[in-house]
Amino acid sequence: MENKKKRVYCLYRVSTKGQVEKNDIPMQKECCRAFAQQNDWEIVREFSEKGVSGFKVSAKNRDAIIEIQQDAIKKKFDILLVFMFDRLGRKDDETPFVVEWFDHNGIEVWSTQEGRQRFDNHVDKLINYIRFWQASGESIKTGIRTKTRLDQIVKEGRWRGGTPPYGYKLVKKGKYNKKGHEVYDIAIEPGEAKVIKLIFEKYVNEGYGAQRLEKFLLQQRIFNRKGENFTNTTLIKMIQNPAYTGILRNGESKSEIFPDLQIIRPELFRQAQAIRKDRAMKHSDIPFNSKGKSLLPGKVYCGHCGSKLVLTTSGGRAVQEGERPEPRLRYQCHYKVRHPQSCDGQSGYEAKKLDSMVDETVRLLFARIKAVPAKSFISRQLEKQLGQNEERLKRVRKENTKASVELESYKSEVLKVIRGTSSFSRELLRELIEKSEKQVQETRTKIEEIEKTAADLAGAIARANEQYHQVLDWSELYDKSTTEAKKMILAQLIDRVTIKKGYQLDIAFSVSYEQFMEVCKTREKKAQIEQEQPTPKKKKNLEMVR
Repeated sequence: MENKKKRVYCLYRVSTKGQVEKNDIPMQKECCRAFAQQNDWEIVREFSEKGVSGFKVSAKNRDAIIEIQQDAIKKKFDILLVFMFDRLGRKDDETPFVVEWFDHNGIEVWSTQEGRQRFDNHVDKLINYIRFWQASGESIKTGIRTKTRLDQIVKEGRWRGGTPPYGYKLVKKGKYNKKGHEVYDIAIEPGEAKVIKLIFEKYVNEGYGAQRLEKFLLQQRIFNRKGENFTNTTLIKMIQNPAYTGILRNGESKSEIFPDLQIIRPELFRQAQAIRKDRAMKHSDIPFNSKGKSLLPGKVYCGHCGSKLVLTTSGGRAVQEGERPEPRLRYQCHYKVRHPQSCDGQSGYEAKKLDSMVDETVRLLFARIKAVPAKSFISRQLEKQLGQNEERLKRVRKENTKASVELESYKSEVLKVIRGTSSFSRELLRELIEKSEKQVQETRTKIEEIEKTAADLAGAIARANEQYHQVLDWSELYDKSTTEAKKMILAQLIDRVTIKKGYQLDIAFSVSYEQFMEVCKTREKKAQIEQEQPTPKKKKNLEMVR
């Protein structure tokens, strides 16, 4: 019977898109394919990360790593192959553990240049850490060298690279780099420069705010390079950009003013900054605002585009003649307002109606929670796991004691072996001692793991008990609470409220409160079954009636 070829996943990565050749990473791919062929392995999938920094981007934010880990759990491949290990990442506090994770999940991790990374002993783990510690250090040094060079380029009045801001274009001025390649520089783009001047003049001289500017430009059919409308956030960034005064910048480093790149006079720019600063609203770090009559500020999201809804007001009707009309509160989808073509939901929802619907749902939830005893909420499954854990701990402790006794008895034979009075040979005794030491160490490790699991389970039960009584207190207080107090309760009870056209709601409670719902459902189902199937006592009563 032929041995099946080992299945291989290959990962290729370059930090900048400039390293990509014709949308490919050829050198790494060629080396990995040749290495796999040499070892008679079968490449089943290849992943390419183009322009992804292994130092700046965490593995949990890299789609390729996430997908490879998911397939590793499903046992879809046997080997993860890279050109060099630093292709997996350069973060010394993360990448070594990513490599070790694959090994622990039965995946061999290979490099075409460095061989296989093993974890047979502590030396292997140390080598694994040192490798990525060095890679991390190299990334830091490279970053410092790159920043220093870019600072020099900016101060010399040359373009540092990348897409130029709106108002400028890339041109060739006969400048060459060290490799003899002609490089781009920037120059003013006349058509876009007129728009920049218009924006600053309206903002400073006519008092236009960002939202008003957005509507004005849309009415004038003035669009950005992509043919889309300018959003208010983009306009604010443009108003803050000192490049329009002829200053090139790289981080904190700035050049002198270059007249041939100046679109806006420095004085006009300073006036714009002063106006922007005066208009800026100071926001609290608190995730919601307890002022006002709305119950859910910061908690409502559009079910069509996913954007957070903001509170706005619109003119209302006066109750009596001569009285000032009371403004109506609305939850508005700001993205829908800015990009009407990209969101098919409603632009806004009446706050009073939405709050009322959520309020009714919360009251029903509290009513159901009051009917659930604490013992039901504190998951029986958790308590069962805790009991099983204790039994396992007793068993492993017995194994550890037995192994320790055996080890001591074997060690007591050492002197007899030296004297020649023991029934064991030196080789056999050495093997028995090593085996016992290994068993003692393994059982000690298991004991530590079980004790940690027990502590986690006990903590989970304690938290569940605490949360049950907390929510029970809220259920008692809610009806009597002020609007501000209700907001405080809802802010902790609800993660988010998603709304779609026609006021279709999806209320996401915190995880622990979802457990409440499950308990309630289980209790109600049980009660229903009991009603449909009479207990022995009820049956007896029925028979007596008959």
